[in-house]
Amino acid sequence: MKIVVIGGTGLIGSKTVERLRKRGHDVIAASPNSGVNTITGEGLAEALSGTEVVLDLANSPSFEDKAVLEFFETSGRNLLAAEKLAGVKHHIALSVVGTERLQESGYFRGKLAQEKLIKASGIPYTIVHSTQFMEFVGGIARSGTVGQTVHLSPAYVQPIASDDVADAMADVALSAPANATLEIAGPERARLSELVARYLKAMKDPRTTEADVEARYFGARLNDQSLVSDNNPRLGSITFEQWFAKSIQPT
Repeated sequence: MKIVVIGGTGLIGSKTVERLRKRGHDVIAASPNSGVNTITGEGLAEALSGTEVVLDLANSPSFEDKAVLEFFETSGRNLLAAEKLAGVKHHIALSVVGTERLQESGYFRGKLAQEKLIKASGIPYTIVHSTQFMEFVGGIARSGTVGQTVHLSPAYVQPIASDDVADAMADVALSAPANATLEIAGPERARLSELVARYLKAMKDPRTTEADVEARYFGARLNDQSLVSDNNPRLGSITFEQWFAKSIQPT
């Protein structure tokens, strides 16, 4: 089966491409660097010719409100129009658990716009909502840093390792369209402020964390339900400690 992975050279995309190729499928890792650009439309028709399944794993290069909305709307419209012409049978997109609950955030408004385009396209689809990636914990810490203190919400998160995300995306790619939203999540819940504190300590980072219920997460105020899944998610198997031990070496 021919499968095109948009964003196929990124964190999740590269791992998903590897898994699908190991299962014997013809997989194109599509990105602007490979001549496939969903914003300009360049290379889309050629890449999608004869394709049965498309996974959209691309992310906006900017998190600024206007830029992120334009990225997901333009990319979504161009990609879905090209898929219709090519007769693609299954469109799969990776989105975020809590997208519809976090509309204070420009990023999540962009993701919701993307999801609405998919649902209205008429192409059989599966949307996968994932909790936050463990690989993003460092970036989350940076986003809340003022001086030597990291201000973060104490709301619960349920982080998932990118390897578990890629396993799930490969399985969805080889399954029938759900025409619905599925959820995937990590095996454990933790408070965001405490998780980042554990990360900083393990990294021997001198910054301290401060739990602040008013702290924004990329523009949105969180509560204990915002970023966790209660919708019978597929759970990953890799714990935060296992991921850290394997992926990160403190400096």
